[in-house]
Amino acid sequence: MEGKTVACSKVVMSAVMQPNQANPAGNVHGGEIMKMMDNAAFVCAQRHALTNVVTARVDELTFHLPIYVGNLVTCHAHLTFVGRSSMEVAVTVFVEDLYSNDPCQKALSGYFTMIALNAGKKPIRVPPLEITAEEEQNAYERGKERYNNYQAVKKQKQ
Repeated sequence: MEGKTVACSKVVMSAVMQPNQANPAGNVHGGEIMKMMDNAAFVCAQRHALTNVVTARVDELTFHLPIYVGNLVTCHAHLTFVGRSSMEVAVTVFVEDLYSNDPCQKALSGYFTMIALNAGKKPIRVPPLEITAEEEQNAYERGKERYNNYQAVKKQKQ
């Protein structure tokens, strides 16, 4: 199976936050942003696998800044690690106040493990990840470490 580069599946998705996504004080619910992140991870993994994918795990989800109604939210997603049927997608969310000249800032970040499935809903092999830069190699090694740690914990529970 021929590999694919990180660039082949990168995703950028943006949306302006609406009142129906927030509490009465105007703070956008964390779950709304997590849903956007999951959608970005889905598109990224689907582009790589070219088959149906599902979310299996979310790691290290960190809220850095609050997000308010009227803010522009942009999700950046890219693959960091690929196993046999699993793909780790790093998703970073940036927030921008459209009523100021302030630069956009990181609001959330996390890792989504996506699993590729065949028509029978069974895990299926995905293309390997072709590393083209040192930064990608570093991210791959960290992703592989997270994967191995998760597998070790999973084995202990059995």
